[in-house]
Amino acid sequence: MSKPLKQIHLAAHFPGVNNTTVWSDPASGSHIEFSSFAHFARTAERAKFDFLFLAEGLRLREQGGQIYDLDVVGRPDTFTVLSALAAVTDHLGLTGTINSTFNEPYEVARQFAGLDHLSGGRAAWNVVTSWDAFTGENFRRGGFLPQQERYSRAKEFLATAHELFDSWRGDEILADQETGQFLSDAKAGAFVHRGQHFDIHGRFNVPRSPQGRPVIFQAGDSEEGREFAASDADAIFSRHATLDAGRAFYADVKRRLAKYGRRPDQLLILPAATFTLADTDEEARELAKAVRRQQVSGATALRHLEFVWNRDLSGYDPDGPLPDIDPDVSSRHIAEGRAQVRMYRDPLATAREWRELAAANNWSIRDLVIETGNRQNFIGSAETIARTIDEYVQNDASDGFILVPHVTPTGLDAFADKVVPLLQERGVFRTDYEGPTLRHHLGLAHPDDLDDRRAAS
Repeated sequence: MSKPLKQIHLAAHFPGVNNTTVWSDPASGSHIEFSSFAHFARTAERAKFDFLFLAEGLRLREQGGQIYDLDVVGRPDTFTVLSALAAVTDHLGLTGTINSTFNEPYEVARQFAGLDHLSGGRAAWNVVTSWDAFTGENFRRGGFLPQQERYSRAKEFLATAHELFDSWRGDEILADQETGQFLSDAKAGAFVHRGQHFDIHGRFNVPRSPQGRPVIFQAGDSEEGREFAASDADAIFSRHATLDAGRAFYADVKRRLAKYGRRPDQLLILPAATFTLADTDEEARELAKAVRRQQVSGATALRHLEFVWNRDLSGYDPDGPLPDIDPDVSSRHIAEGRAQVRMYRDPLATAREWRELAAANNWSIRDLVIETGNRQNFIGSAETIARTIDEYVQNDASDGFILVPHVTPTGLDAFADKVVPLLQERGVFRTDYEGPTLRHHLGLAHPDDLDDRRAAS
């Protein structure tokens, strides 16, 4: 007996905290004006996507003491954008990346509960940690938290936020105009938390929201990150790019759920994916090459090489050979605070590997950065992209994808108009929303229902 077709989950990532975005493209619009966010969100909702996703950076990136202006910088605050989008959409989920290292549970819980109320139950929280003192310098506790403790704080942060969300049952508000009684329980919102990272007590001042708690996303890929996702998250934001790597990650994370009393369908695996769409596969391949050349300009290539070399390479020709000098492993990093630096734990070994690749393929610096920096990328006609996405999901490499267009705000339009109808024809993607909340879109139970099941078991 063949297994039933899995339904595909799709989301839209408004880019702007990395060089995926080609802000210099003539088709690109503002990353600050609300009209850009509104167009992007309305396109995603027209296509019946599950949610819109916002990443966030807490410090402007620098390199060599200067702002790294190859990225988009200066985007408005996440909650400000999502709250505004709640007013111009009706069904689309609203997911924000909010840091657990440099915020407080009460403040974040209040903001997400408020967003869930304002949106009618469409809020989601991507829980992330900050690993470096560079980012922390913007905050009063800069650098205080050792890297190895970041997940400990994140887990307690999330548990504390859940205690705040759950301090209201949802039936306390009477608002009886005849008697003048507003609450049926004078202790509504009372909480006490004593822990390693937080020692707080008081009253949570936002009543139970439509979803009870926001949907929880997690983006870590380390051992600690996978365990955190398996124990506490509703979805994990994965970076695994190939079918085989995706299947291995999918199986690894899903098997961890049982130890926490959870079923495989209670955690969704949603990798990020770029795409290049054209009328034919050949046209798409040519367009993809041009896009990658836009994303990795000569200046970008040199800056990326500095992540490994830890030297000022501005004097090198990006269309020439790699430096013959070795990386500097002795001093403070030239690209401090950039997450990519952590990917190259042995810069000397990486430099040797890259020189061998460049020599074998006759690659310049720019060629090397383009070829080694590719992420999951669907390239082809609408038919090819629809078929490939379906193949990944049906073969358990993911439960869907978070799509990252290279141009905003119009970069999602063609996908919505051409690929989504083909997925709908295949019977693997919705033709309309079936419920009002993000939990309905994602097929996730309400927290109260899960708590009732646990209590009965």
